Amino acid sequence: MAIHSDVACTWLGHSTFTFRTADGTVLMVDPWLQDNPSCPDALKHPERIDAILVTHGHFDHIADAVRLGRELKPAAVVGAFEACEWLKAKGVENTIGMNKGGTVEVAGVRATMVHAVHSCGISDGDQIVYGGEAAGYVLDFGNGLTVYHAGDTDVFSDMQLIGELHEPDVAFLPIGGHFTMGPRGAARACSLLGVSTVVPMHYGTFPILAGTPDEFAAALKEESPRCNLLTVKPGETF
Repeated sequence: MAIHSDVACTWLGHSTFTFRTADGTVLMVDPWLQDNPSCPDALKHPERIDAILVTHGHFDHIADAVRLGRELKPAAVVGAFEACEWLKAKGVENTIGMNKGGTVEVAGVRATMVHAVHSCGISDGDQIVYGGEAAGYVLDFGNGLTVYHAGDTDVFSDMQLIGELHEPDVAFLPIGGHFTMGPRGAARACSLLGVSTVVPMHYGTFPILAGTPDEFAAALKEESPRCNLLTVKPGETF
């Protein structure tokens, strides 16, 4: 894979990532920081976010969207229409509600919402509020780099269509199991997507998310041996 030195990605643990472009623009996917046991303390209070993308409404993907939306006032907070209506009701400005197949430009990045196989409900007090359907995003940085953040999902055959239509270079895939696909399913996803590099996520945060990078590496050798596994630690930038 070509090296795109003008995009830096930092893993904040679980499924939370920030992408920083050459001009300093910061885009965050699935903001879960304060109560995220994998997120380093030094990264729980960012000073700048220009855009937030939410894949779905479960707490471990949306919990800090309200706080960061109010405090940092990003230019765009993107999610499913229903999730954005909930965020708007909580005082978050600049929400962009959309749905699968749609594309919006935020922080200089073209973000396309794509399918995911998962449930979606927002914990609001003692109620579960409907937050639309779970999704993933394909992010086109306009410099030859395209990444796919799958959100929470099982493997599904239409990942092949995502690969054919968007040709992502890098996939961010859950491997923990129980709530998402495990290592074997993620390895098959790499084969369907045709990506050259994969970054595992959504594992190890809780004991029940038992899938490991080693198991993933072994499955990749069978399913997609040409795919490069990039394993990082929370807080690391690559």
